[in-house]
Amino acid sequence: MPYDFVLPDLGEGITEGEIRRWLVKEGDTVEEHQTVLEIETDKAVVEVPSPKKGRVLKIHKEIADIAKVGEVLMTIANAGEAVEEKPKAEERPKSVSVVGVLPEDEEEVLATPAVRALAKELGVKLESIKGSGPGGSITKDDITEVSEKGKKAEDQYGAIERLAIKGLRRTIAKNLITSQKTTAFVTGMDEADITELWNLREREKKNIQTKGIHLTFLPFFIKAIHHALAEHPLLNASVDEQREEIIIKKYYNIGVAVDTPDGLMVPVIKNADKKTILELASEIQGLSVKARERKIMLEEIKGSTFTITNYGHFGGWFATPIINYPDVAILGTGKISEKPWVKDGQIVIRKILPLSLTFDHRVTDGVDSAKFLSKIIQYLEDPALLFIESA
Repeated sequence: MPYDFVLPDLGEGITEGEIRRWLVKEGDTVEEHQTVLEIETDKAVVEVPSPKKGRVLKIHKEIADIAKVGEVLMTIANAGEAVEEKPKAEERPKSVSVVGVLPEDEEEVLATPAVRALAKELGVKLESIKGSGPGGSITKDDITEVSEKGKKAEDQYGAIERLAIKGLRRTIAKNLITSQKTTAFVTGMDEADITELWNLREREKKNIQTKGIHLTFLPFFIKAIHHALAEHPLLNASVDEQREEIIIKKYYNIGVAVDTPDGLMVPVIKNADKKTILELASEIQGLSVKARERKIMLEEIKGSTFTITNYGHFGGWFATPIINYPDVAILGTGKISEKPWVKDGQIVIRKILPLSLTFDHRVTDGVDSAKFLSKIIQYLEDPALLFIESA
């Protein structure tokens, strides 16, 4: 008897996912545990294996469809099982009555799986298109033409373009709304003179490159954050909404926001307090590549206790970064620039780093967060302190 394969429980509270890619097609034979599709959840792209060996009879979800846990993804015939298949439309006999030929059932739209996938991706309804291909079949050009016409629509003021919120962008939107609705967020800002840190990195980065490691400022920022969190534990926490409790984490898992072609992802450096600057640099480098190539695993983007986002790499100065829920704080680092600075009573040119800290006011207050930010600045301005482990 054919087996209906449903979307299994993927854990982590995941209830649905968007079909990203099918790795099999109807008629294919699959092995047990063979990966048959990729599905994008609100955590990561997950590879889904087949629970059985057999032949794919029907694929029930198309690319870009949202599948909920428990919904049928595909139907599989058991290995060796004979299955009666419905005849194709052109093979079906015509029904005849005493008054002639009755109308045939409405035929399906003629389109290849690739064309159907493109139509789904672009939000084009196949039923509304008159195909220009052989036998009236719909081609990719037909889909693209209709899609472009839809994008070049107009409202009462002029031309507009419509873009579907889907994939990673849809996930980001959902997570940010959850964060904004749940937390009482406040942002504080300050600046750090990181001239000494700048000089330290300049001295060491060439030697470190020979080891295949690109040394950025992020490992130093992470070190400063974990030292400061040890002294201000309320910022290394989450909130249990149901029990009305603050959960203070005794470990330091630092999320690092990474810009990818599909949107922002946040790989997590686990146990950052136990890693050296070079270990942190190497791990950041590896996770960033995996995030951009969408090869990152679910385990690698969960479990953060605090997050850092470096928008200064793209030219920003100050910002109001949104907390990476369920964390209760996030640090934004802006563009490092040369500025006149008062040092020892003299005006000198120094390397200045803008900092923006957003925190959940339900968990802590402005005094504690200001002290926390000042502590980070202390470590960044005197980098030698970064290598003195706190008790």
